[in-house]
Amino acid sequence: MQILWWILGVIAFIAVAVLAVAFGVFIHVFWFKSRKPLGDDEFEIPVGDIYEVYREDMINWVKAARTLPHEDFEIKSYDGLTLRGRYYECKKGAPMEILVHGYEGNSERDLSGGIERCFKLGRNALVVDQRAAGRSDGHIATFGIRERKDCRKWIDFCIEHFGNDVKIGITGVSMGAATVMMTAGAPLPDNVKFVLADCGYSSAKEIICKFISEIGLPVKLSYPFVKLGARLYGNFDIEEYSPLQAMQNCSIPVLFVHGDTDAFVPYSMSVSLYNACKSEKKALITIKGAGHGLAYPVARDEYVESLRRYDKEWGLNCAE
Repeated sequence: MQILWWILGVIAFIAVAVLAVAFGVFIHVFWFKSRKPLGDDEFEIPVGDIYEVYREDMINWVKAARTLPHEDFEIKSYDGLTLRGRYYECKKGAPMEILVHGYEGNSERDLSGGIERCFKLGRNALVVDQRAAGRSDGHIATFGIRERKDCRKWIDFCIEHFGNDVKIGITGVSMGAATVMMTAGAPLPDNVKFVLADCGYSSAKEIICKFISEIGLPVKLSYPFVKLGARLYGNFDIEEYSPLQAMQNCSIPVLFVHGDTDAFVPYSMSVSLYNACKSEKKALITIKGAGHGLAYPVARDEYVESLRRYDKEWGLNCAE
């Protein structure tokens, strides 16, 4: 009997240890604390040497976004969160983009330059804060699993608010790209004319395993704790769906954009996504020398002209 109790004690200790590690991983990867608004003289810029070169540009984009006329919108997610976005109108009745930011980012930090780009193309811009980011509610980011449903909610809102004839493009950067790609894996209203996926990853599993490997931990031992943490404490399956799966079911035009020196989300992931995409209209735009999320800052004219060219080539009538 004593041996039995000893065995049960060991099992209990191991179970508690596993749960504790899974919780710690969940907090580190998926949980985001409450966010405070920045002051008028505060600017959040991505961390890293590659971004310092464009720091002044990024600050100027944020300043412009803060001063441009805009309208604040909010919607309810399928699970009751209040999600918030900010609408910038270039021209009444013009096509519009719904722009979605990346992991650990927010709409102001990641998408203020996107407003400038949209205006150059004669498009209106709705920049949205994903759940657990910026001004939106929530604390759990799910790498696009739940966020894709939020994106669909924004599409429905735009059709309801701007009218049944509104032309919409869904655009994302990094995790935002994963979000819009997974949104496009399901049937969408005819209003949605294209997807723009900038430096998106092929699956949450692949990108998380890449990070695990880079910090020197054994992937096969560590990743199960990531998956378990998401399931137990976030109540979602990180492998439920992926951009790669979505592209195999996508029928609308897709533009993939990626810098070929991206050390965060490898350029090869966009190549895989492009190859998997079943849309008859697809293109991969490679920006030479651009790091993660820097395709537009590095090559603004090339970026805009590429989008304008495919607008015309595919007959989307989204550009001026």
